Amino acid sequence: MEEVVGRWWHDALVKFTTPAASAATVRLDEVRTAIGLMFRAAGGSATVRLAPASLQRTAAPSHWLYRLASAGGRSPLPTCDPEVLALPDSLSVFDERALNHDLYLWLALLGAHRVPHPDWVLSNIFATKNALNAFPGFVERYEKLNAAHRLQRQAMRVSGRVLSRAEQTVRAALAGQWCPDTPGGVLPADVAPVWLWVCGPTCAHADAADMRAPSRESDSASTFATTDTQRRRTQVTAHDKASNPFVLPFRAEALMTWSEMVRVNRSTDDEDDGNATAAANDMDALSVATDGTTLASRVKFDLDLPSSSVDDVPLGEGQLFPEWDFRQGLLRPAHVRVQVTRARVDAPFQPPPSLSVMARQVRRRMEVLRHAPRLQRGQENGDDIDVDAWIRLQADSRGSRQPRTDTPAVYTRHAVADRSLATWLLADLSQSTDAFASDQLRVIDVIRDAVYVFGEALHAVGDPFAVWGFSSVRRQNVRLQKIKGMDDRWDAQAHGRVGAIKPGFYTRMGAAIRHATHHLQHCPQRCRLLMLLTDGKPNDLDVYEGRYGLEDTRHAIGEARSAGVTPFCVTVDPEGHDYLPFLFGAQGYVLVHRPADLARRLTQAWTQLARATA
Repeated sequence: MEEVVGRWWHDALVKFTTPAASAATVRLDEVRTAIGLMFRAAGGSATVRLAPASLQRTAAPSHWLYRLASAGGRSPLPTCDPEVLALPDSLSVFDERALNHDLYLWLALLGAHRVPHPDWVLSNIFATKNALNAFPGFVERYEKLNAAHRLQRQAMRVSGRVLSRAEQTVRAALAGQWCPDTPGGVLPADVAPVWLWVCGPTCAHADAADMRAPSRESDSASTFATTDTQRRRTQVTAHDKASNPFVLPFRAEALMTWSEMVRVNRSTDDEDDGNATAAANDMDALSVATDGTTLASRVKFDLDLPSSSVDDVPLGEGQLFPEWDFRQGLLRPAHVRVQVTRARVDAPFQPPPSLSVMARQVRRRMEVLRHAPRLQRGQENGDDIDVDAWIRLQADSRGSRQPRTDTPAVYTRHAVADRSLATWLLADLSQSTDAFASDQLRVIDVIRDAVYVFGEALHAVGDPFAVWGFSSVRRQNVRLQKIKGMDDRWDAQAHGRVGAIKPGFYTRMGAAIRHATHHLQHCPQRCRLLMLLTDGKPNDLDVYEGRYGLEDTRHAIGEARSAGVTPFCVTVDPEGHDYLPFLFGAQGYVLVHRPADLARRLTQAWTQLARATA
């Protein structure tokens, strides 16, 4: 009975003190696309993700019901850091829906121009000036937002009868009357919510050596993290006591807050009791502390390399390549060592009958493609109009006094011509490919089949091609397995190396792409194609995880394009749409939903690219 009455009383107070949604309310999901376009157009990084903002402590209203319900003193303030732009899940700050919509766009614009500064007020003042100078068309909307918000602050009743020094500073800054001598180093908790500004980073970062390695726990233990996307404030907490308490020296009834931290050695497979979300929402900041163990100690078995008698045969001493460090904004020279290896072939590769049938079908189609007429663009006469060439001609001739030619090269025609195309296939052989793609086949099995069919297809076409596999164990051991070189023959030995590929280790994509680009840019062919066959994101044991791995891979792909190489990715990762557009562009990859179709989709993708580039 006590719990029922307490729950009823709590719900009643929360309902009374929580503003109800009105017709003017705008939700984040409604403007997510517009916010992304505004943020990117203003120069925001493409790696910054959009997330709902967490509740932060601010000045509470003076009404006693708000203080009784502990409401009104916590608001979802907009925040921006190098990785996340956190905005309120819904906005009903103003009585007009148009103003709330413009407020979302303004926060995205301000976040893109945010200037890192220890002074919270100065940071927003500089960001506001930069944003309005870069987008003068938004000045009128900002003036309406500013005027409406200043009227709200004038009518706002906060705790205390006299305005605090911090509140006076904020009001002066919003009115354009702020002077450098006024102390502006205030925190959001000192003032009422300033909806026209964004806060700084939400996490007090720990030392890189202690906090850079994320935990690799099971999927069952990360259910809360995958279902709750709200951005939360965190703080790094140092816990000096090494012992784990067995008996708590206080009564549970004496706990007045969720924030009290006690070192308890709990297993990672505990089931969620349903209170984790409520506890996190009640906390101002989540404390993060190291547990004294490192990632390497938990995955030590992955670091044990096979003996030289059963490992791949190394070819040469290795080659050093650079790596992009997005945190410092520089390319670290000679940072990664690539070791070329060749698999030991114990027995010849015997493809199953179904795979042999598929290979013969693909090979016959490719033989027809080999002698088929090819579309030639930019011809002085032909069968059809080349629309791209015509548009370029019209754009170049505008304002030009040079007479037009009577035979402009704006036609297309089909003619038999020699193809000048070199292809390099990179197959992901990391440990993640050992997972099952279906009830009978693993990912490595479908990759092996796709590599075999791809080799048969390109051998039938007659174009030069190379097939390599890659994996890695930290930056000093990026393993490139040579299955077929550009000058090697596609014969029984190459087939045997295809059958000998096996999964192992991790995925350092950037180094593998740079190695392939280094060789492709020296090929005599006019067109050079780099195809990447993978099943997931780039990752490794060290810092090569998350955004670091994505940024380095993206930089390596940009280097390949600058060298005249066309990169393209074929993946079986169901979450590929989340990160592959950032790496390869919207048209630079294909996602195979059925792993059994990987071989056919790989050859189809190559056929389309060959027609477009060669």
